[in-house]
Amino acid sequence: MKKYGIILLILIFSCSKNPETLLTHLNGYWEIEEVTLENGTKKQYQFSETIDYISINDSLKGYRKKLKPGINDTYFTSDDAEAITLKIEDNQLNIYYKTAYAEWKETVLEASEKHLKVSNENNTIYLYKRYTPIRLDVEE
Repeated sequence: MKKYGIILLILIFSCSKNPETLLTHLNGYWEIEEVTLENGTKKQYQFSETIDYISINDSLKGYRKKLKPGINDTYFTSDDAEAITLKIEDNQLNIYYKTAYAEWKETVLEASEKHLKVSNENNTIYLYKRYTPIRLDVEE
């Protein structure tokens, strides 16, 4: 019986995700797809006027910026950006944000080539999809 318990523990620990693997997918353009509140209420987003651009460097610092997409890889934005610091804590990848007005934390639940899912301190879960730019064939 002891043997089965040890095998079960090995399986549990070998299947747990390494939060460092999530880092490679954070950079880029993200569009909100769904928000789930703590009580389970969901809000779907068919279209959003803004997208998030996340840029993280090798020292796990960077920024998040709101952009309004245009056509053919053009974006409109203000000079505002949220400073980001990433930390791996308790086997989780946490994103710490800082602006002149506030500081907050989000935990990365999932990060892949196509999706990003984060949870904030109010247990609100944000699901993003990788943004696909609008491209039009326009003769110049």
